[in-house]
Amino acid sequence: MTSPITVVTGANSGIGRATAIHLAVNGHRVFGTVRAVTKAEKLLAAAAEQGVEIELAELDVADDASVERGFADILERAGRVDHLVNNAGVGGNGVVEECSSEQFLDVMNVDLVGAIRCSRAVLPQMRERGSGTIVNVTSVAGRFGAMAQAPYVASKWALEGVSEEMALELAAFGIRVAIVEPGVTKSSIFAKNIDAPNNTGAYDAHYRRMFQMYAAGIQNATDAVEVAEVIRHAIETDEPELRYLVSWGAAEMVAGRDAMSAADWVRLGSIADDADYARRFSELMGIDITGV
Repeated sequence: MTSPITVVTGANSGIGRATAIHLAVNGHRVFGTVRAVTKAEKLLAAAAEQGVEIELAELDVADDASVERGFADILERAGRVDHLVNNAGVGGNGVVEECSSEQFLDVMNVDLVGAIRCSRAVLPQMRERGSGTIVNVTSVAGRFGAMAQAPYVASKWALEGVSEEMALELAAFGIRVAIVEPGVTKSSIFAKNIDAPNNTGAYDAHYRRMFQMYAAGIQNATDAVEVAEVIRHAIETDEPELRYLVSWGAAEMVAGRDAMSAADWVRLGSIADDADYARRFSELMGIDITGV
């Protein structure tokens, strides 16, 4: 039986690396995209430890020409792409007032438009075959506002909408779209995402509360392999769903937000005392952030 050919973007670390290796272990021929093949030593070493091969493809999801070249290379080598996992992404901290237009555009260009670029690169041959899967890795931050992470929320919320659009548009061609929404997962994104601009000095509490959530998340973060297994299931299942929640806090926070009225959500932001905020957030969202 021919191995399915799967592309995982952002395969050099975190969820991307775990997914690329997990799919290869489970019989996929995996192409992992990286911005520089010379910096993929950890990915290749981790794959070797598991006794599998990850084929590298150099591309930057933030650049049209780079994506076109990278996927042309993959299609030349493999002949087709059966499954695409749009995982590559960046964080983006800041409250709306203090984030420049460039900050929003930079994050959107990677997290949203990057997934669109890669999807466009594989869709023609998927349509011709009448089969294929596109998995878009978003975040629980695509389901509700996350304090002082406005660019990230904007990009992931937008990717949620585009994913629903794609699912509707592509169903007629036999192409499956799945949205995977991780909560807090062990990933290098925490180390890279420590900005707290606070340019005006007015938002001290907002940044404190963001980092309190980060601290609780770091203590409870689940292994990226859990996300990788959900992605594998989304690709291979005979009973597909549109959305999959995974990792610490995901199901609880989405359920909590869905059960909340708009008035309750706004009142949460008006709480002045940090401890009172943490208690109320924990009560409403179903996770404990009070112990950090």
